[in-house]
Amino acid sequence: MRDHIFKLVFEMEFNSAEDMKTQTELYLQGLEDAKEKDLEYIRAKAEQIGSKLSEIDKLINETVKGWKTSRMNKADLSILRLAVYEMRWDDDVPVGVAIDEAVELAKRYSSDDGPSFINGVLAKLV
Repeated sequence: MRDHIFKLVFEMEFNSAEDMKTQTELYLQGLEDAKEKDLEYIRAKAEQIGSKLSEIDKLINETVKGWKTSRMNKADLSILRLAVYEMRWDDDVPVGVAIDEAVELAKRYSSDDGPSFINGVLAKLV
């Protein structure tokens, strides 16, 4: 499910908040084998992250030296947003799990340097 949430968070970078509602529903319709409770979890978590983007980006910008969210690779930024949300606002996800899963996402969706960058930023936040 984290993969799907990441993809929706990634889409937030390219769509307005109003358009994201439609984009989210279109994306979720494509997950034909998913159970309704899983779809609701993905939808809710993506919306919760979207509602906290400014707070999340502020935390990231305060943590990262020499980088700003506006200049970051969009995949890395989306991974960081998801992980920071989980670390700060999702009591169901232990901090260590959020970091490990973020690094795994970076291995799949980022550049060769992505996993170490993600790990470094999140370690500073802890």
